[in-house]
Order: sequence, then C-alpha cells, then structure tokens
Amino acid sequence: KMSKKIYKFNEDALIEEFKQYIDSTYKGHYGQGGLQSSEVIVDRGHGLGFFLGNVDKYNARYGKKGDPSDHRKDLMKVIHYAFLALYEHDRINNDS
Repeated sequence: KMSKKIYKFNEDALIEEFKQYIDSTYKGHYGQGGLQSSEVIVDRGHGLGFFLGNVDKYNARYGKKGDPSDHRKDLMKVIHYAFLALYEHDRINNDS
C-alpha cells in the first residue's frame, strides 16, 4: 500500500498549477504551429543568457507592478524561465 506524500509547502498543488500555466502558454499565441521567440534565441546561441535575464527581470519586478495577483504571475514567470534555463543548461552540457 502506497501512502500519499505530505508536502509541507503545498509543492504538489503548486507543481500541478505550474504545469497548467505552462500548458496555457502553448494554447495561447505559441500553439499555432509557429516558432516561439525562445526557440529562435536558442538557435542563435543566446538561450541561457536570455532565460536567466528573464529570471532576473521578473524577480526584480516582483511587488513593483500591479496588485498581488500580478506579483504572483511574476513568480510564475520566474519559475518558467528558470525551467527553460535548466533545459538549456542540460542541452548545452548534455546532462540527463
């Protein structure tokens, strides 16, 4: 019998919410079969810097624009760009 993992900081629900957020980005303007700007930037060899720069951008903007729901969106963008940076790191370094 498997017991359900208890997460003290709601990570399981937040991970699911983050997955839904990512899915929504593909349903939006990226879902038309065209290239994402990030793909072009990666192809030009600037992916890691671009992604980390966006982590910095949204981290610095947190709390300064809009209301708490906007601040939360900035955090989601930080996580998203950090994931993209992790992907690019692994791709560059052939990590699994």
